Amino acid sequence: MTPSIKIALVGNPNSGKTSTFNQLTGLRQKVGNFPGVTVEKKTGVLELQNNTKVNLIDFPGLYSLFPNAQDERIVVSTFLNPKDPFYPDAVLYIADMMNLSRHLLLLTQIKDLGLPVVLALNMSDLAAEQGLKYDVKSIEKTLEIPTIAISSRTGENFEELKKVVYKKVQSLGLPQDFKPFYKSGKSEEIAAQFISDYFSSENHYQAKLIGHHHDWLPFLNKEQKSQVHLLCQEAGFEDLKLQVRETMQRFDKFEPIAKTVLQKPTTTVASLTDKIDNVVTHPIGGPLIFIGIMLFVFQAIYSWSGYPMDWIEGFFGWMSETVAASLSESWFTSLLTDGIIAGLGGVLVFIPQIAILFFLIAILEEVGYMARAVFIFDKFMQRFGLNGRSIVALVSSHACAIPAIMSTRTISNWKERLITILVSPLVSCSARIPVYVVLIGFVVPSATIWGIFNAQGLAFMGLYFLGIIAALGSALVFKLILKSDETSFLMIELPEYQLPVWKNVFLEVFEKVKSFVLEAGKIILVISMVLWFMASYGPSDAMINAENQAISLAKERSFNEDQTADLIAGKKIEASYAGHIGKFIEPAIKPLGFDWKIGIALITSFAAREVFVGTMATIYSIGSESDEGRIQDRMAAEINPTTGKPVYDMATSLSLLIFYVFAMQCMSTLAVVKRETNSWKWPIVQFVFMTAMAYFGSWAVYVIFS
Repeated sequence: MTPSIKIALVGNPNSGKTSTFNQLTGLRQKVGNFPGVTVEKKTGVLELQNNTKVNLIDFPGLYSLFPNAQDERIVVSTFLNPKDPFYPDAVLYIADMMNLSRHLLLLTQIKDLGLPVVLALNMSDLAAEQGLKYDVKSIEKTLEIPTIAISSRTGENFEELKKVVYKKVQSLGLPQDFKPFYKSGKSEEIAAQFISDYFSSENHYQAKLIGHHHDWLPFLNKEQKSQVHLLCQEAGFEDLKLQVRETMQRFDKFEPIAKTVLQKPTTTVASLTDKIDNVVTHPIGGPLIFIGIMLFVFQAIYSWSGYPMDWIEGFFGWMSETVAASLSESWFTSLLTDGIIAGLGGVLVFIPQIAILFFLIAILEEVGYMARAVFIFDKFMQRFGLNGRSIVALVSSHACAIPAIMSTRTISNWKERLITILVSPLVSCSARIPVYVVLIGFVVPSATIWGIFNAQGLAFMGLYFLGIIAALGSALVFKLILKSDETSFLMIELPEYQLPVWKNVFLEVFEKVKSFVLEAGKIILVISMVLWFMASYGPSDAMINAENQAISLAKERSFNEDQTADLIAGKKIEASYAGHIGKFIEPAIKPLGFDWKIGIALITSFAAREVFVGTMATIYSIGSESDEGRIQDRMAAEINPTTGKPVYDMATSLSLLIFYVFAMQCMSTLAVVKRETNSWKWPIVQFVFMTAMAYFGSWAVYVIFS
């Protein structure tokens, strides 16, 4: 049962808010979306004293209650609507000790909303390392907010933090003294009074913010927006001018406080962060370091995963043999071994590579490097119509395009955000890993170059860079086509470098792999079962004729029992319902070097790219008694009956690789694009241009290498 008390975890980006959330909730958390939007939220149970449990909600990071991006708007909308299901009873505010004055703007705004607040000053360990000392009691007394210094990296003072939160929870509902931090101007106060009367609200600052943001607030209907607009006009409410006035007045009040309570070391020495940034953010060295890091990531994905992949393959092979030996021969046994086990095993074997990818990306985020990547590539990205924050989406796309597209909400410029959304799926995601791994083996031999680099790993990296080049090239085209008068800007805080919190890293890997297994697994399971039926059954006359033809041909060629079984299986699949579908689309894909079996996989993998491997595993498993071994081995043994040559020669394999680099083979991504753009226009544009790139790119490669 979910606790009734809700505590919002709020703070600026890079304040250590999510690390604090992980420390407080551990595995007692779940990920979902705010109602009606694709903005991700994390909720978890926080256990306090005397078996008291509260619901902790990790809100997206933001700098102030004057938002620029969509995820920031979600926070503001929730805090301005007491009827919102996630409206908090109290707030746990996380501020970075190293940059306290910048983090007090949002804190004082939330305080003025009248919400009970606890202030946690994070990164106390880094402050101590640099000789910075804060008078915590003085901060608490001046701001009139319970305050405690913590370290989300080491867990320092977290038990004391829970005690402070518990005390605040116990005082909920009791009368509290409320002194506004910000003094409104005359027109603001008049407008706030009008709006407060209209909505029967007691908090004038909340009413004033409704006046600022009424045109986009989702909880206001058309009539309410119109009425608020009239009330603001009547009061002489000048939105932008008053936002600037409020921000400057708040800084004038709390900056002296931040300076007073801070004791700096007598001698200042360049911090380790500054020294590292001199190298990492260098105009020339910075991009080269980034490329080197990406090279390491791709090599690690390919090189470190060998043994665990072999273990998983062995497990599914053992499971298939055990099930086949334990059950009598029947359609149900065939469904289990040739459909479900073969389909799932063909994809789940790639979990080690996906886990390695998420593991390394999580470390880069934890140490603070990803914020530097945004800063380094901002000017470069703007040449292609993108934003420095677009690099986060492009790097995240290596894991999955869906959260990458959702991450574009931090880009305030409409044109830059739309272009980032449109091109992000071109960056190779983890779902393409199974396809790449299977096909690279047909193109590049397993060898070591210069005694260091794995040749197939380099090819793997090449496919990723090809996707990045395609994304940037497409972005440049969209930059020229799309028109916008908005000005581009980047506002980002570069956090101090710190060692990763391994708990956060492993939680991130666990959540992402679990999501991949459950979400992809459900799709693969259903498709494997449907595909097994379609590949095992067909028009009765056609299936009987196919079997008789195969038996006759096997006798002519003096095939042994296994060879005869393989031939019968191949002929029956060709005559099945799946074979009919593949044969129907074969004329369209034949110029690319694809046969009807590949055609079936192209159709099924539109549900999710990784389904391609599960489909091929199912197709090449059905009916054959000699189907043991890796999917690569079964595909390598496939012979074109017309030419007598291997189906997966270099030309066809390269063509298929290029197709999957460019193709939009993911209906979930299209659905998210529709949600993010609130239109079917852009997903259709995205699907058409990516499919065209995939088709003509594959055709060109096949012609060149045939």
